[in-house]
Amino acid sequence: MAKRPLLVGNWKMHGDGGDLAVIVAIGEAARRHVAVDVALCLPATLIDRARRVCPGLAIGGQDCHPEPSGAHTGDISAPMLREAGASLVLLGHSERRQDHHEDDALIAAKLRAARAAGLEVILCVGETAEDHAAGRSAEMVRGQLTLSLAGMNGQGIAIAYEPVWAIGGDRTPEPKEVAAMVGLIRNTVAGARVLYGGSVTPDNGEALFVDGGVDGFLVGRQSLDADAFTAILKLIDGTAR
Repeated sequence: MAKRPLLVGNWKMHGDGGDLAVIVAIGEAARRHVAVDVALCLPATLIDRARRVCPGLAIGGQDCHPEPSGAHTGDISAPMLREAGASLVLLGHSERRQDHHEDDALIAAKLRAARAAGLEVILCVGETAEDHAAGRSAEMVRGQLTLSLAGMNGQGIAIAYEPVWAIGGDRTPEPKEVAAMVGLIRNTVAGARVLYGGSVTPDNGEALFVDGGVDGFLVGRQSLDADAFTAILKLIDGTAR
C-alpha cells in the first residue's frame, strides 16, 4: 500500500518572530493540500510561537539530547521539545554529524530518547562526495541505518536520504540514483517513509518524486520561502493523486 506523502521543511539556524507570517502561509497551504502530511522543523525558539499561530501544522525540533534532563548546558531534551509543542524531531543531519562530530551511536541514543518522549523522528542518512566518488554510497548509508537504528523498527520513523554532496548546492543525483538508494533503505528499514533531501526545488521536485520513488522531501532553503515550499507541496499533491 502506498504511504501518505510527507513534506518537511528544515529551517536550520534561520527564523525569528518576524517569520511567523511565513509559517502561517505554509500552514494555510497545508490545509489546501490535505493529502500530504506537512511539517516544519524550526529553531527551538520558534516552536511554541509557531504552534500558537498555526495550531494545525506539525512542528518539529532539529535535534535533541539523549538524556531527558541534566547538566548539559545549551542542550534541549526530547521531553522539552514535546512540552514546547513539537511532535517530531530531526536527527542525524549531516551538519550535526560534521559540525558537532556526532556518530551513529550518539544518534541511536537520541533516537531512543525521542521515541520514548513520543516524538516521531526523521533520521537523516547520506554519503559524502568522497564516498560517492569511491562507489561507497550504499555501504555508507546501510551502515548509518543499521547503527543509528540499533535494532529499532521503522515505527514512528521516516528516513531522509540526503547525499552530503547535494546539500545547499546546485548538484542533485539522477532520479535513478535516488531510486536505487530508496530501494536499499526500504530493504533495510521496513515500513518507514523514505524522503529525499538535497537542493530540492519546484523545478527538479517532480522528477525526483516520480522517478526517484520517494514518499516526499526534506527541504532546506526552499522551505524559508512560502511560495517555493507551496509549489513543492502542490506538485507532490498533484503527482501523488
